[in-house]
This record gives sequence, structure tokens and C-alpha cells, in this order.
Amino acid sequence: MEDSERQQGQKVRLGLIYGSTREGRFCDTVAQWVTAEIVSDARFSVEIVDPARKDGERPLKAQIGEADAFVVVTPEYNHGYPAPLKALIDSVGAEWHAKPVAFVSYGGISGGLRAVEQLRQVFAELHAMTVRDTVSFASAWEQFVATGGMVAPERPRRSMATMLGRLYWWAVALRSARRLSPYAQAA
Repeated sequence: MEDSERQQGQKVRLGLIYGSTREGRFCDTVAQWVTAEIVSDARFSVEIVDPARKDGERPLKAQIGEADAFVVVTPEYNHGYPAPLKALIDSVGAEWHAKPVAFVSYGGISGGLRAVEQLRQVFAELHAMTVRDTVSFASAWEQFVATGGMVAPERPRRSMATMLGRLYWWAVALRSARRLSPYAQAA
């Protein structure tokens, strides 16, 4: 079996990053749906990275360093992403390099897209590659039922499948590239 075939057969280690630490946060509802969608895709294994629950978890540097790819679930607060998410991102550096990042956002009328656009700039500075396709929930609290399921799941599921397909491709390609030639910033 060639190395590329072996790479395709390996699961992508995905870090699912919660973007909010607010008490009573809606992030839990959205992230639970995202987790279920990812777990149903056999190409991925998932590790939760939650800035609100870092006590007792593996060190952040190890979680980010060992992941092949990331999905960030972020709200939009006041036209931006939450400060705890920025602190989490800035807590490590080279562990982000040459890895793909995808976004699931939620909020009011914009669905969190302004937060995502700001995060794209941050991750570009960290030498991470952001996936163009996203999943966005405008007026998110109206799209989920009390048990965490979706009112109308068809469209978000299609968007999620597209995003995960692109994320998987980038994760395998960049993992292979990192193995062939470790990523380093030019001096």
C-alpha cells in the first residue's frame, strides 16, 4: 500500500473548539449538533477543546499540536468573536501551522459571519489555512429545539457535509505535506 493510500485511510484528528465561555451559553447546543454530525462521519475522530472547561483536560498545546484539523464553533458578540476564543488561539503558536480550520457560526441576523471573517485574518497570521465553506445559523435560537435537534436539519446538514468534505481533503493533504517536509516559517 502506498503512503498516499495509507494517509487516506487514517482518521483525521479533529479539534472541535468551543468559542464561548458565557454562562448559559448557546454554544453548547450548537456544538452538540456539530459533534453529532462529525461523529457520524467515519473519517474523523473528535476531541473537544472548550475554554470554559480546561481544568483537568489535556494541555491545550498538546490538543492543538496533535490535531490534524479544527472546527471552531463561534458566536458573534457585538460584531466580533469572543475574547476567550482569542485567548485560546493566542495561547499556542506553531501548533496551528499548516493545518486547516473550518467554522460553524451562530448569532442574530448575520449568523456569526462577521466573527468568522475576523477569525480568518487571525488564522492566516498563524499560518493556518481556513476552509471557505462554513455553516452559519442566523437567529440560531429559532433553529434548534429544546433537546438540541434542528427544526429543519436538511440544509445545515448539506452545508456541514460540504464543509467536512473540504476540511477532510485539506487535512489529509496538509498532514501529508507536513510529514514530507515539516512546516517552518522563513527566517
